[in-house]
Amino acid sequence: MSRRVVCAITAMAAIILSLSAPLNAAPRKSFGSDNSKADNTKAVMWEDPGDISARDLFYGSGGEAHSPKGPFTFEKEDMNGTNPKFVVHDSDGVKWKVKIGEEAGPETVASRLVWAVGYFTDEDYFMPEFHADKMPHHLKRGQNHVEADGTIRNVRLKRYIKGEEKLGSWSWKDSPFTGTKEFNGLRLMMALINNWDLKDENNEVDRVDGKLIYMVSDLGASFGTDGRSVTRADSKGNLDAYMRSKFIAASSPGSVDFNVPGRPSFVHLVEAPEYVARLHMEWIGKQIPIEDARWIGHLLSQITPKQIEDAFRAAGYSPDQVGSFANVVEERIGQLIRL
Repeated sequence: MSRRVVCAITAMAAIILSLSAPLNAAPRKSFGSDNSKADNTKAVMWEDPGDISARDLFYGSGGEAHSPKGPFTFEKEDMNGTNPKFVVHDSDGVKWKVKIGEEAGPETVASRLVWAVGYFTDEDYFMPEFHADKMPHHLKRGQNHVEADGTIRNVRLKRYIKGEEKLGSWSWKDSPFTGTKEFNGLRLMMALINNWDLKDENNEVDRVDGKLIYMVSDLGASFGTDGRSVTRADSKGNLDAYMRSKFIAASSPGSVDFNVPGRPSFVHLVEAPEYVARLHMEWIGKQIPIEDARWIGHLLSQITPKQIEDAFRAAGYSPDQVGSFANVVEERIGQLIRL
């Protein structure tokens, strides 16, 4: 039997399995296009960033004042998602969610670039070396990252904001912003940073200061391949893969197609439901109106090369990596300007 036939049979089996697989209940309330109207609360996805060139991309949306200081005390593990996480508090009682593993660096950078042009992000900070008191003898997830003296290297800390109420998730296909330039600009930003993991559960709706904030709350699968690769680690924070990946797939006088999110590697056909679900995400990077792409490109063009480098420096990358990653981002912004 030829390899082509085998692949076709395997793909068909994947589709059949995905259709027959039971669907898991959503862990959080899903906010559709009509939810924001229910209580007359203003829904926002983007706010005018003002002078973009003046934004601090080393410290990000929380600024230096909110950066983690420590000492930290362990509270509990967070078993949500695929990456090991746990919650700590500092000496001022501020809570932080600590993420371990390959997403710590990419997510720190992504949060700064997305915030720079007016979108909402978590207050994320990177620490190259982390300690916490009262750590358990053994973490359920991520214990292999804990050294003998309790040191954990290269972590991302997300600050819990006082008064912020997490309400649920929102869907790319059904939100109050679908079809707007702000929505399309966010789609493009995901392509710019190669964030391929665009599951609805990674989107969050928060109530802050009387507004419903719509944001992408998990940006860790960025700056690697354009889709899930053979291993998750290869797909995130992978400079060689980011440099090799193509940004714009095609353009016409009316719209632009981007390569992110791309198709996962064929090896993931064995995970049929996830494989098919990711095929259904491809539209997020396609058919973005040319005027909306130019709009976000104009905003991105206001970020200085130093600011882009600051974002990567904030994530603990080496000077050579900082320069190489920043060059790719600048080149992609140039492609948008030339549309």
